[in-house]
Amino acid sequence: MNDRDRSSDDRRSDRPRRDDAPSRNHRDRERADSQPARPDWQQRVDRPINSDRPKSPLIPEEITPEDLAMQVRVQLKTLTAENADMVARHLAMAGLLFDQDPQLAHAHAVAAVNRAGRIAVVRETVAVTAYAIEDWALALKEFKDHRRMTGSNEHIAMMVDCERGLGRSAKGLETGREVDRNKLDAETRVKLAIAMSGARLDLGDNELALAELEILELDPSRVFDYSPALFFAYSDTLEVLGRDAEAKKWADLAERAVKALTPKQSPEDEEFLIVEEIQLPTAADRPKRAPREDGDREWKPRGDSDRPRAPRRDGDAPRRDGDRPYTPRRDGDAPRPPRRDGDAPRPPRRDGDAPRGPRDSGPSSGGPRGGGRPGGGFGGPRSGGGRPSGPAGGAPRGGRPGGSRGR
Repeated sequence: MNDRDRSSDDRRSDRPRRDDAPSRNHRDRERADSQPARPDWQQRVDRPINSDRPKSPLIPEEITPEDLAMQVRVQLKTLTAENADMVARHLAMAGLLFDQDPQLAHAHAVAAVNRAGRIAVVRETVAVTAYAIEDWALALKEFKDHRRMTGSNEHIAMMVDCERGLGRSAKGLETGREVDRNKLDAETRVKLAIAMSGARLDLGDNELALAELEILELDPSRVFDYSPALFFAYSDTLEVLGRDAEAKKWADLAERAVKALTPKQSPEDEEFLIVEEIQLPTAADRPKRAPREDGDREWKPRGDSDRPRAPRRDGDAPRRDGDRPYTPRRDGDAPRPPRRDGDAPRPPRRDGDAPRGPRDSGPSSGGPRGGGRPGGGFGGPRSGGGRPSGPAGGAPRGGRPGGSRGR
């Protein structure tokens, strides 16, 4: 034995034996015990069932998914067909009830978001309906989620107004300054200026409130759809500053702008509106199950073991799940078709079997069964427009997004 072999043997003798060495599982267990425990939010798998959760409002049978605008309905294609139909009906109800019953419209929007919380237009509808019922916290949360999902700042004025409603006017000013006003369209820029001016009035900065409204759109020589709201807001701020003469001037300009934007009605422009009354269902209209009567057999799911079996005979192959049950032939049954060349061989005859029929060696007659289209006679979805989506299409308040000038 040379020196190299002797040194290798010494190194092997210094190593612990395999029986004494800790197992790999033991080392992994010690490593896992040394790591901190996972937080509770990572250990949740299923959403807990809340029995106190309010039920979704009922929808009349007259309301169909086609009552929702097509540009909104196409955004629900990522859902299943049944779920998309229910979400569309809830959104349609939210649009129909928005002006008459904002609280019920918000309930329909919440029912829709419980079914499709990852659809941007659904979150937008919840935000707008919450803004209408002055639930500022929920509206602000949903507006932020909508902006995160779409990257759009079209509701930035309502977000500032929600901060005002929560008593955080300074936070509302910070929110309004986060966006680049040059990238906003004219209408959104005007709404943001009105909301920022209202936040300045809440803080007592009246001069700065007037400066917020002095934008390019404040032009008395041109009138647009957003001009009356801007002129009225400018007039109110001048009145707060005690400049009554100028305030009256801008109020007159606002009224003239309203008249200029109102189309003149003539006998040729007369329109007839057909109002359809829909009876809203109540909780009493929910279908109820009939009470079980004495003597009724309790329903149980039927398994494979409950399926009737044919009597077994000597030589039969063992039955498998999914096999068709055996039905013995009776007198008067139709004769079996004759066998043709190329058919599979028949099983061997057993004692007691009926005599076989004559064998036909001629070619088979006839062609393939059926015909027509394999998919049936489905002609595609129903065509037709529908009513607009309502709150999902824009701001709920037709005038100033800031509401009253000073909260």
